[in-house]
Amino acid sequence: MAMGSNDAAARPMMDINTTPLIDVMLVLLIMFIITIPLQSHKVQVDVPQVPSKQVDAVKNEVSVDHGGTIRWNGAPVNLTVLRQYLEQTQAMASIPELHVRPTADARYEVVDQVLAVAKRAHVNKMGFVDNDRYVAL
Repeated sequence: MAMGSNDAAARPMMDINTTPLIDVMLVLLIMFIITIPLQSHKVQVDVPQVPSKQVDAVKNEVSVDHGGTIRWNGAPVNLTVLRQYLEQTQAMASIPELHVRPTADARYEVVDQVLAVAKRAHVNKMGFVDNDRYVAL
């Protein structure tokens, strides 16, 4: 009986050693990954440019009406475009004045947002115009 157990240990191992095969396959995989050309997927995005003709060098006017529409020199804008215009005016050599003209029935929240955007753009030359219309007689 002891003879049977010694026979199994004395026989040569008949399995294939797969360690060198795995090593070669990993090296080939790394070489293929390195040699694959990089794919550059470009997506063209048309970013709207701020037209410089919208900014006056002397004075600019921001108005807010009762519907919450913000207008820059008569053209409707949103808060992002307003910020771009204000930053553009602050970068000029002679900083133009900013006239804020809310209507009597304009929502305070929208006017407050406009003033916050002006403050973030570091506007120093600003004034409210036509306030005499709001005086109760």
